[in-house]
Amino acid sequence: MAGPAAPPPDLARAYEHCAQAIRTHDRDRFLASLFAPEPGRRHLCALYAFNLEVARVREVVREPLPGEMRLQWWRDLIEGLGRGEVSGHPVAMALLDTLATRDVPRPALLNLIEARTFDLYDDPMPSLNDLEGYAGETASVLIQLSAGLLLGRQDAGLATASGHAGVAIAITGLMRALPIHAARGQCYLPLDLLGAFGGSREDVVTRTASAGVRETLATLRRRVVHHLKASQDALKHVPAAAIPAFLPLALVPGDLADLTGASDPFGAVVGAPPLVRQWRLWRAAQRARAGKPLFTLPDA
Repeated sequence: MAGPAAPPPDLARAYEHCAQAIRTHDRDRFLASLFAPEPGRRHLCALYAFNLEVARVREVVREPLPGEMRLQWWRDLIEGLGRGEVSGHPVAMALLDTLATRDVPRPALLNLIEARTFDLYDDPMPSLNDLEGYAGETASVLIQLSAGLLLGRQDAGLATASGHAGVAIAITGLMRALPIHAARGQCYLPLDLLGAFGGSREDVVTRTASAGVRETLATLRRRVVHHLKASQDALKHVPAAAIPAFLPLALVPGDLADLTGASDPFGAVVGAPPLVRQWRLWRAAQRARAGKPLFTLPDA
């Protein structure tokens, strides 16, 4: 029996561009995607490259208005208003093909774009609830859509696992990127937590490692452990075919350990070297195949 037809040359190049983009700028998800079979892998790459495009808007524009325009371009594309403008944009070309041939709900992508609007401005994150909502609309949605691509259908039963996994990944990533965001004047540490511990947005944007900042980070690390525990329980019910979408979660315990041991939260971005991260993803994939949990839970 013949396998799925190969995409036309232009489309194949578009998918290869997506793979190279995430290999360079989102290596954890790129490595995780290698555990997915084709043709699902190329659709994962298209989805991850789209996420990369909207997540990096703040890095490539200096003012919010051009950023808003870029995000609106993606909204128009997803809503079917910009189909004729993608010949020179390989990520858009691959994403449209994925939307046309796979079960990917467009409203979820539009919600992801809307959540990313927050990144364009210097408004602080108001509360822990807002932070978890932001993580849910970005990282959690991405996991659920990725799992659906791997299964060949969207499955509402994966919402719990995707939700907790995405929040754990996103909050950990934001804590790792604290030095970068603070230098830009951005504050993703929730104001309600900062205020409860005597800290402020000014502590963050002036890169002052006050007691309030340190206590807020410690609280967020404990919150991540909570989501790790919940996601590990929920992962017991996730089909094996969808596991590659969850593999980046296996990096969170190591990142938490590095964050806990960092002497200066505003120093260099912490994290294991690339080869160690690659090995951890491989180990998680092998554990999953053996019917074991993806990771060992850290201490609370």
